[in-house]
Amino acid sequence: MITEFDTSLPSIRQVQSLIKEAAPVELKLLTGDMITGRILWQDHNCLSIIDENSQQTTIWKQAIALMKPKA
Repeated sequence: MITEFDTSLPSIRQVQSLIKEAAPVELKLLTGDMITGRILWQDHNCLSIIDENSQQTTIWKQAIALMKPKA
């Protein structure tokens, strides 16, 4: 069963805004690793981020401890 992507959720809207603005972000994973880049897309389970070397990485949302715009 596929459920519709709920764009009324604040977290979904925040990520969509970061995608639209192509804003750089910092992600801290539960492993302690830091990933910096721009978010390209998101779905129910994952998001894709591209770094300064144009390397694209898909990250499970469950693995993210913290996400913030890069200052």
